Amino acid sequence: RMAGNVWRELKRDCLTLPDVDVDESDLRLTFDGGGAIAIRSTHAPDRLRGEGLDFAVLDEAAFMAEGVWSNVVRPMLLERRGSAMFLSTPYGLNWFWDVYQLGIQRRRGWRSFHFTSYDNPLIAREELEALRQETPDRVFREEYLAEFIADSGQVFRGVREAATAAVDAQPRPGARLIAGIDWGRSSDATVIAMIDAETRQMVALDRFVGIGWELQRGRVRALVERWHPVVVWAEENSVGSVNIEALQADGLPIRPFKTTASSKAPLIEGLALAIERGDLALLPDDTLISELLAYRMERLAGGGYRYSAPSGLHDDTVMALALAWHGVRYGGATVTFA
Repeated sequence: RMAGNVWRELKRDCLTLPDVDVDESDLRLTFDGGGAIAIRSTHAPDRLRGEGLDFAVLDEAAFMAEGVWSNVVRPMLLERRGSAMFLSTPYGLNWFWDVYQLGIQRRRGWRSFHFTSYDNPLIAREELEALRQETPDRVFREEYLAEFIADSGQVFRGVREAATAAVDAQPRPGARLIAGIDWGRSSDATVIAMIDAETRQMVALDRFVGIGWELQRGRVRALVERWHPVVVWAEENSVGSVNIEALQADGLPIRPFKTTASSKAPLIEGLALAIERGDLALLPDDTLISELLAYRMERLAGGGYRYSAPSGLHDDTVMALALAWHGVRYGGATVTFA
């Protein structure tokens, strides 16, 4: 898909030149003087092999397999003593970092350049400042400041320092409380997390495993009757919709949240930013702390991040807390993600 986007822009710009032959099937422009420009995807690296090259541009190089450069592209440059340019957002300390270091160390034939989004004249500085306020530090540094960061994959930072909420909190008159629910049945737990939206402190966390849906809904009702939250955000996926409808029928202020690839990232990043900046006080609960510290993100080859618990571990308290914080940020509003 990225190759197709580059092809359309390149074709548009080059069609203003005389005598250009366009080969749509091969994504190739051939010029009257004998030169040619072709666009290729590295999805299947072996298909790149072929004729020698004068110049190669590896766009978003950090997200290509290392062998694309060393085993395929570089040999194609040898015969003509061709050159290459690597463009990319960093992706941890992988092979792109290695070749970047060759220019930093001024190895013969290599030069390295570093630009941030602030150097881009097409991006308004105030937009970047707004993004900085809304984006976890690690993501902002890598995505917008183009920093190479060791890829530990840890999402939540400052977790233990944030665990300062009182464990004996009691309902207080007039408090504006928001809750989040992540449903579970057998191996996964159902978790209810509650936050005081005014003090930005967790006040309650209930976690239970291996009980039927009717009993689970009873636990939810009991917690709602005790704390009287103004809204409860509950994950709608799978079995969630049935439980949500039953609780709504009982008059509980339940709102559904559908977790998708596009909705999960801002949900988790919002919680990570709040913990990182000390905007949310956590309960010093061992399971909560453990799940937050274990939670990981994986940079995707096409851009963006995948958030999840490591294999064999759980993220039930993480998701419930993220939903509650979502409610603190957006209140009762319905938020959609493209």
